[in-house]
Amino acid sequence: MIKNIGKLIFLLIVVIVIYFSWIFFGPATNFSEEQKYLYVSTGKSTKEEVIKSIDGNSLLKNIKWFQWLGNQWKIWPRLRSGKFEIKKGASLFSIARKLRNNQQEQVNLVIKKLRTKNDFASLVGKKFETDSASFFQFISQNDSLKNYGLDTNTIMTLVLPNTYSYYWSTTPTKILNKLSAQHKKFWTEERKEKAAQLGLTKEKVYILASIVEEETLQNDEKSTISSVYLNRLKKNMPLGADPTVKFAVGDFTIKRLLFGHINSTATSPYNTYKNKGLPPGPICTPMPVTIEAVLNTKTTDYLFFCAKVNGNGYHAFATNETDHFKNAKAYQQWLNERQIH
Repeated sequence: MIKNIGKLIFLLIVVIVIYFSWIFFGPATNFSEEQKYLYVSTGKSTKEEVIKSIDGNSLLKNIKWFQWLGNQWKIWPRLRSGKFEIKKGASLFSIARKLRNNQQEQVNLVIKKLRTKNDFASLVGKKFETDSASFFQFISQNDSLKNYGLDTNTIMTLVLPNTYSYYWSTTPTKILNKLSAQHKKFWTEERKEKAAQLGLTKEKVYILASIVEEETLQNDEKSTISSVYLNRLKKNMPLGADPTVKFAVGDFTIKRLLFGHINSTATSPYNTYKNKGLPPGPICTPMPVTIEAVLNTKTTDYLFFCAKVNGNGYHAFATNETDHFKNAKAYQQWLNERQIH
């Protein structure tokens, strides 16, 4: 009889151990996706807020046991704001350990071509805790930017296309700090010397490169296009760059620039038909290869260029207006034949 009672007690203990092992070490998630994310907002890392978020997003099957485990491990006082990955089938134990050890997921900010500060703010707002409006306000105040030696016009020259890794709760200041570190790394003494030889600051090189970036996708002619604009600058001629007018209009889908576009944006400092010199800021974020092309501009006598009629993305260059008008007329005729407006 005693032996039987002992066996029952033993079996009961085994069942209890298995039960609690299953609760804490078995699959605890409540979703079908491969993973979901728990976002802990700044100032909302309290137990109540986190449990509310877990419950609202249906992340776990049994929130009460997770709450109990969090209490025992004293997770809540140690919890930090951030983005935490919860994989399908993860256990309460593994999730609690991740939160306790602040094992956040990194966020990759992939920057390719951005044209405006609004584009930049929108991208940041989709990736980080800070919303796009707050970030836009931050990069639109000179007080925020003076530590970088930039202003609201030139702030985008800090942005080099690349992939930058952060944490989700990273502040706008720290986002810019990492961009600034990459910017300083890129602008070596050799590159700054090349810029000086062209009579340009590194910001002006970037601005010119942004125009070249919008003019062509062909890397092997970028330094030639750069030479046209530098030659025009030296002669105190307006740059006459179509992409700058598109930027002023705010429509980058324009295929054929018209006098109406030029005249309607006459007061914009980005209209390089009406204003001499470079615009006050970049019109996109140029690729490093384009910046290199400007720094290594070819020596030419070209003052004009327009797209070639074959539509392969290359351009016809000219040293005088007569030849340029011939090239331009041929291109306009080519557009008309294809009814491109």
